[in-house]
Amino acid sequence: MTASQSDEPGRRRGERGDLLDPLCPTRQLLDRIGTKWTSMAVKVLAEEAPDELRFAELRRRIPGISQKMLSVTLQSLVRDGLVARRVEPTVPPAVHYRLTGLGLSLEGPLSALRVWAETHMPEIDRNNRFADASPPD
Repeated sequence: MTASQSDEPGRRRGERGDLLDPLCPTRQLLDRIGTKWTSMAVKVLAEEAPDELRFAELRRRIPGISQKMLSVTLQSLVRDGLVARRVEPTVPPAVHYRLTGLGLSLEGPLSALRVWAETHMPEIDRNNRFADASPPD
């Protein structure tokens, strides 16, 4: 029996810290922000904070992202309240994005993850090369 089951003594479904439970706040957040595009969009917007960036500028600053993927990512961030969207009534409309206070508070943890990756990816890459060179069991 795992801690994610609601009938375990002393545990409730959705209890904090139980990543196995779909109702866990950490798991729910990782489901929302766990993509590379989300973390890149937050990073780029954080670099401009408190100023705004237009959609086209965001796309230029995020290498490899398609227009559709950036649009989907920004819609999700706006829906979650991490990003604010402002539309100027021009032809065509000028759309601006900026991090909200909630979004800015996410930059610290994402920055810590980037530092961890920069520190440990060489070791992970070495482990992968070793595993690839080893004969299968």
